[in-house]
Amino acid sequence: MNKYIAILIAALTSAEIQASELVPRLIVNITIDQLNTDCLDAFASLFEENGLKKMMQSGRVYETASCSFTPVTTPSSIATIATGTTPFYHGIISKHWIDRSTLRQVYCVDGNQYGYGPSHLRTSTVSDEMKISTHGKSVVYSIAASRSSAILAAGHAADNAIWYDQSQKGWKTTAYYGASPQWLNTPLAPRTINNEAIGEKAMDIVIQSRMGKDEVPDMLSVILSASIDDNEQFRNVQDASRHIYANIDKTISKLIGGIEREVGKNNVLFVVTGTGTIDNTDNDYSLYRVPTGVFYINRTAKILNVYLNAIYGQGAYIDAAWGNQIYLNHKIIEQKRLSMHEILTRCQELLLQSSGVSDVYTSERLFSGNDNIQKILQGYNPSISGDIIIHVVPGWKLVNEDTQESYTSRSTLVQFPIIFYGAGIKAERISTPVTVDRIAPTLCKSIHIRAPNACSSVPLF
Repeated sequence: MNKYIAILIAALTSAEIQASELVPRLIVNITIDQLNTDCLDAFASLFEENGLKKMMQSGRVYETASCSFTPVTTPSSIATIATGTTPFYHGIISKHWIDRSTLRQVYCVDGNQYGYGPSHLRTSTVSDEMKISTHGKSVVYSIAASRSSAILAAGHAADNAIWYDQSQKGWKTTAYYGASPQWLNTPLAPRTINNEAIGEKAMDIVIQSRMGKDEVPDMLSVILSASIDDNEQFRNVQDASRHIYANIDKTISKLIGGIEREVGKNNVLFVVTGTGTIDNTDNDYSLYRVPTGVFYINRTAKILNVYLNAIYGQGAYIDAAWGNQIYLNHKIIEQKRLSMHEILTRCQELLLQSSGVSDVYTSERLFSGNDNIQKILQGYNPSISGDIIIHVVPGWKLVNEDTQESYTSRSTLVQFPIIFYGAGIKAERISTPVTVDRIAPTLCKSIHIRAPNACSSVPLF
């Protein structure tokens, strides 16, 4: 009897080890823009049995995730998920920034001769490393509503990045990745874009490109959205959010069911996470007697230039203002043989006296090594970002009349989960806070390849 029990235990143990060591044939990376843990919990009763509820119950769930840098934007977050590093290294600090050499606006996926591409993404991604390790045999696609999300999630070596062209009412790609697949717009693309349409096209990609059909690992990145901007038909924000989260769950449920039928549950690894962004719609706090004000950064930049002229003589010391950053004119500072340290210090002292300013970070201060500003440093890129970063008091509006930028300052920490499901992963809930830069090395470890070339984060498991 003991002999049979020992054999049974050995068999069960062997099966458990094999399940935990399954190498997925397909990775499905689902990123939900503006995903929020509070909403997930609030609307859990609306979820289907085979969607988010199934993933939360049967997957490995990291309950509290966030981004390891600030400010967080959708492009910078998606680039971090793909590369396993921060904007300090991968270079995607926002959707737009200023080119120091031309003082012109740069779009994060401007692609020179190709129209659009990942040329501004400075490091490799998970999918790039998959292509390299398999000598180009891995099949890699991404799909999103916007071209920036699709291209940054796809990386440099993908087979294609697909997004929805609002003007042409059809799916679009870029010549950077080569010719568009013949099946791209057959059948006809939807007249409007939503999560369900993206999910249906994602399923079409898996089928048409035969993902997960051999031992070579493939990857599909899908970007959905929990934004409520386009749902004004609802009576209030709560109704809109309820509808959106139910729709996201339905989309994920269809994806899980369809892909598992195509590839097999043990052959696919799903990961679901958020971007750490929130609805950036401006609120008029003054209507409700909430303390607020307006900080005009373009006017402040001009005052700062007048101030520097009074001290150092005539000259254009300020090149530009963009977002909450001010760019100094390095050429004139060098020509006049002025001290950059002294100029930055004077600017900081003056700006701290301005109404609505809570703090000022100079490039020198960011590199001082102070642990309290590490998140700001990781969201900064020395060759792209400005020399001075201005933090406006929460509730105040920052306005740039020259560029028509406007946003209300917030210090809210957006928390969301990271969920791994499939490929033999055991159900577990982890309450320890984690950051999204750890997703990339975890995915690479699951298929036994090296992490992206700027990734120094530790795998989650």
